[in-house]
Amino acid sequence: MADLPDVPTLLDTAVAALGGRRRDGQSAMAAAVADAVDRREHLVVQAGTGTGKSLAYLVPAIRRAMEKDTSVVVSTATIALQNQLIDRDLPRLAGALKPLLRREPTFAVLKGRRNYLCRNRLHTAADDSDEAELFDPRQLSSLGKQVARLHEWAEETATGDRDELVPGVTDLAWRQVSVSANECMGARICPFGQECFAEFAREEAKGVDVVVTNHAMLSIDMTQGNHILPEHDTIMIDEAHELVDRATSVATGTLAERTVTIAAKRAGRLIEPMVAERLTEAGEGLALMFADAPEGRIDHIDEGLAGAVAVVRDAAAACVTAIGPSPGEQEAEAASERRLALAALTEVHDTAVRVLESFEPALRDRTDVVWLTKAPGRRPALSVAPLAVGGLLREKLFGDRTVVLTSATLTLGGSFSSLARQWGLGREVGQERAEAERAAATGGGDAEDGPHRAAGEPRWRALDVGSPFDHARSGILYVAAHLPPPGRDGLSPAYLDEITELIEAADGRALGLFSSMRAAQQAADELRERLDHPLLCQGEDSTGQLVRRFSEDENACLFGTLSLWQGVDVPGPSLSLVIVDRIPFPRPDDPLASARQRSVAAHGGNGFLSVAATHAALLLAQGTGRLLRSTEDRGVIAVLDPRLATARYGGFLRASLPPYWGTTDPQVVEGLGEDRLQGVLELRVDRGDLLAAVRPVGV
Repeated sequence: MADLPDVPTLLDTAVAALGGRRRDGQSAMAAAVADAVDRREHLVVQAGTGTGKSLAYLVPAIRRAMEKDTSVVVSTATIALQNQLIDRDLPRLAGALKPLLRREPTFAVLKGRRNYLCRNRLHTAADDSDEAELFDPRQLSSLGKQVARLHEWAEETATGDRDELVPGVTDLAWRQVSVSANECMGARICPFGQECFAEFAREEAKGVDVVVTNHAMLSIDMTQGNHILPEHDTIMIDEAHELVDRATSVATGTLAERTVTIAAKRAGRLIEPMVAERLTEAGEGLALMFADAPEGRIDHIDEGLAGAVAVVRDAAAACVTAIGPSPGEQEAEAASERRLALAALTEVHDTAVRVLESFEPALRDRTDVVWLTKAPGRRPALSVAPLAVGGLLREKLFGDRTVVLTSATLTLGGSFSSLARQWGLGREVGQERAEAERAAATGGGDAEDGPHRAAGEPRWRALDVGSPFDHARSGILYVAAHLPPPGRDGLSPAYLDEITELIEAADGRALGLFSSMRAAQQAADELRERLDHPLLCQGEDSTGQLVRRFSEDENACLFGTLSLWQGVDVPGPSLSLVIVDRIPFPRPDDPLASARQRSVAAHGGNGFLSVAATHAALLLAQGTGRLLRSTEDRGVIAVLDPRLATARYGGFLRASLPPYWGTTDPQVVEGLGEDRLQGVLELRVDRGDLLAAVRPVGV
């Protein structure tokens, strides 16, 4: 389409049509995205909450799609943002831009096949008790009711999208009516191929301007060669701080007795019972070895466990051989059974192979980590995951397309480099010259002989467009330096006293972010005896319902763990105090984090800073970001862990946070109780000093 309006014109039109106002950060980001797309360079953009980053990348994305007659992919980490884009942002934006573009922009959402109900699986679920037989009668009764409800829903839904089923069902129930890409027999031979919800979604995504997907789907599309996403040369990755974890999850394999048993049962319908029974027995042998093996990371596999994994590998291979090559045309039911069996067998075999091969290199040179999990109430499982996904992302994601990565939190310790390394990006464009000039200035060599970009290394630039919030005038970062370091045996009385005083000063209105569910529950149980405020705790209801009740009751408090660190958006006075019990380092026994930390150290790096401190900085920035959700918000972030003020790495962590006004004086915060703070503060900051007492406003 020739003579398209430029991005500033389109953005101004969209902002005006949607009733917004021009924001400098949003305009700067939109211009940078458009420039990166034109230059075919990657772009990393930190855009603080309130910037309006969705419009800042959607407008250039739509223009690019229309100009080149192609699709642009937008990937998110959370369902909430995905739904916001599809249900609100894109419909409104398309309508606003239509008069300038001579046709209305088009968009669609595309998820992995497992997210859509499979009509063929639905009709065979009653006969397929692979997983159901592994559970007790009470679970089966609940399962049956849920599957019956899914049958009813199948007659009503137009999309078959699991996210549209309210209330939802358990993963076990959903697996009875869905298939993975490897299990699908294909629309051509499936008796329900013409009614397939997943195929409808893929067809709808063909030829649209913007395809919205998620990081897991993007990772599958990159790594497994299925090419589910339509042809595209540009990707916008929102919530980019989650990309590494989601890609790692997709690349993680798991081996358990249950998965082996299911594979054997499926194979047993197609081959001689004796061959399938060998695999069942191999799974039982594996479970026996799990019982004797210690939980945690496995650096050196003993002969017994290695032998059990090898037996599983060989038995699964024998089943695949017995099934043999495709016999050609088959009845749909037979083709479906064959596909389901081969998918399960291949997963078991390939994971076993990967586990065994991971131990072949010397410890320093390994690229995978293996660990055994023994969670209470769940059967043991052996997992294998990559130490890093940077190489994979560099090759598969950044290779032949333009990628824009954005989030409110991308600079850790004041730099983009930590996350850039994890994504597989090298030095930023222009950084080589700066390094060379520094080397020359210090006598380290001529500028022309300085470090250069490696062959094939992606070209990328970074931009921080700031935030519309005046953090220094809107929030206090209070670190309780007088408290003892956090212990391992729950919250100490001093911590509980501190939380009580803070909540009383704020008259409730507090979001408590805890490093473990145990700590959150302990605080909730004990403080209910001390406080009159409604106190909600994660796990007592669905997270969505708890957040809704918290936002509606201005004196309520909400305590919880990981999902609340990133999933709460409550503007206004209902959230005026954020309490963090301790710096959210990964657990010392976390198998993946500890292995990554050791690997960095073995290659001469600072493992603690590169892995543990980076992990903590990211979560801390996300968690404290719950405080300010609009320009009118005021409040206090209280970090009870004194190490944020006293430890050497504290500076790195504080540099990862917005520039709040900081204090370690408890009287500055708790003294606000004299005026019943009620969570709404006015801060006056000049030359780094607090000139006026903090006083409540608007109450």
